[in-house]
Amino acid sequence: MDALQSPTFGPSLPIRRKRRSPLTLYNQTTPETVNPIRPAALALRFGYLLSRFKGCFTLSVGASRTNLTSLDSHGIYLFKQSPMGMLGLPFLTREKGFSAKIYVTEATARLGKIMMDDLIAMHMEFKQFYGSEDDAISQWMRQEDLSLLHHKLREVAFGQDRADFGGWMPMYSAADVKDCMQKVETLRYGEETCYNGTLVIKAFSSGLEIGSCNWTINCPKRDIAYISSSIFFSSNAMDFDYLALQKETIIYSDFSSLAFMNDVENDTRVSLIDNTLLPLSSKEETLANLLSYPAETVEESEKLYFICSCAIQSVESGGSVLIPINRLGVNLQLLEQISASLDYSDLKVPIYFISSVAEELLTFANAIPEWLCRQRQHKLFSGEPMFTFVELLKENKLHVVPAIHSPKLLINWQEPCIVFCPHWSLRLGPVVHLLRRWCGDPSSLLVLEKGLDVELSLLPFKPMSMKVLQCSFQSGIKQEKVRPLLKVLQPKIVVLPENLSRLINTNTESFTVFTYSEGKSLHVPNLKDSSELEIASDSAMSFCWRKLHQGNINITRLKGELSLNCGKFKLFSENTQVAMYQRPLVHWGQPNLEKLLTVLSKMGIEGSVQQEMSDAEPNDVHVIHIHGLTKGVIEIQESRTIISVVDKTLSAQIFNALDSVMDGV
Repeated sequence: MDALQSPTFGPSLPIRRKRRSPLTLYNQTTPETVNPIRPAALALRFGYLLSRFKGCFTLSVGASRTNLTSLDSHGIYLFKQSPMGMLGLPFLTREKGFSAKIYVTEATARLGKIMMDDLIAMHMEFKQFYGSEDDAISQWMRQEDLSLLHHKLREVAFGQDRADFGGWMPMYSAADVKDCMQKVETLRYGEETCYNGTLVIKAFSSGLEIGSCNWTINCPKRDIAYISSSIFFSSNAMDFDYLALQKETIIYSDFSSLAFMNDVENDTRVSLIDNTLLPLSSKEETLANLLSYPAETVEESEKLYFICSCAIQSVESGGSVLIPINRLGVNLQLLEQISASLDYSDLKVPIYFISSVAEELLTFANAIPEWLCRQRQHKLFSGEPMFTFVELLKENKLHVVPAIHSPKLLINWQEPCIVFCPHWSLRLGPVVHLLRRWCGDPSSLLVLEKGLDVELSLLPFKPMSMKVLQCSFQSGIKQEKVRPLLKVLQPKIVVLPENLSRLINTNTESFTVFTYSEGKSLHVPNLKDSSELEIASDSAMSFCWRKLHQGNINITRLKGELSLNCGKFKLFSENTQVAMYQRPLVHWGQPNLEKLLTVLSKMGIEGSVQQEMSDAEPNDVHVIHIHGLTKGVIEIQESRTIISVVDKTLSAQIFNALDSVMDGV
């Protein structure tokens, strides 16, 4: 096998842009010359989009870069996607002053940590070929070098508006990852945790990947469900637990339907099944059947079968197959399907899994049955291996090695073969060396996930004779199931991304729809006007009730220690003895002037009314002047009454007089 070599730019070739099916097969043979500039660009979709350019990285959300200083460093972060979504997290946590609370599921935290360690290992290998990145940053950032780049690389470096060049930052270290994981709090599915005594947070399976989840957040005046990319039926992860998301307010954040909408030509409104026309008697049952119909499972199986058939054709013709897909669940499924196809075809072709964390990854996946789907759990209970790779390892059909230069790999290497390895960007890891080895072989096959820019990714390896198969795997809720899902959950408020709002016809829905967009605040009204208060029984027994003059209700004043815990207000009694009579502290309404003067007269206090207009108040202000040895003024406004008297005894008498003619507690 060839020794390790760094990637260099060679001739490029054009790729025709056209609308593609979920599976797109390319066979590229036409060369085109480009500038042989070494710095390469890398786009890592981490949930945050992480781009790399000669040892430096930048974070972005969607298509625009994010200024880390603008992020809230004292709030909470809920990670909703697969473990890949954690790869950009150390860039945030290493920022000075970052103290936000981060919640992830246990499986996501462990898998995310494994993937971060693998990324660091690949980056260290990269540095071995290109030297110290600290010395190289200023060199590749020179304007004269950047101007020579391919136009797509310049767009990655500068951004579409050429305003993102200052957002690049060095790659994080193992110490940054360790510090990041110390700021993470892990949860199991359905486990309850409380943030700051106010928010009760729970995670529920989304079915997308092992450990991926949706969230529910309960607070005193609102119950929220946060729905991210989800799959109703999964071959590995636990199924989508959507019934646990029946809350008053739903924040919908599954953008997978947006990709579908972009592929629809001349369509101003996505066609959805109108469930409002269904009979009421069968409506609920029909919606449940629609959500449970496993059409996407059949579609995914057909995709996997097609990939396996292409792989078998390649090895039969003497070529090898390279699979740098980043999704763990998809890799496990492909591993099972390809091994079964090889057995069926009676082909003795080795399968390699090359990664610094490959062994740890497979070991962990085989040790977490509680995070897997029912089919995997049933295999465990029946005494069978949950995954096929267990048997493949025993039979030496699968070889797991940490690096491409591993002695074990060099001894057992055999071609043609099938290789699973990182990195999907084609800029880091074993895939660079293997792709350099096979790029000129027309019998070999490269399997990529749709979403990657093929022209940009294959730029360093051209001319390219190797076949390229680009696949689109299910990554969220199908567009035809969005509205049925919301009808089953029956929220009162739904918050949708602005670009996805056309999925919902607000004129026919029973809930209110709000739309949100990046970088803009959205005010969503509370559905509860008041909060509930739990009162200790001993405090309730000591209440002194008072009947209001206005209205047939009784009222009392509470005294005790107010506590807010797990989103609930609680009042605990104090040890002090509660007096049978309590002086009212709060009054409402306006006193009747005649009654007040009568009560004051009985107390021996003489007064007269003077009516004035206040410049500060739009309504009349009534003033009572107190006569006698000690003079005073009672000013009665619309929302308050002010007693101005020098003598404390006289002031207390006037207060008692007002208390007797007003409602107070």
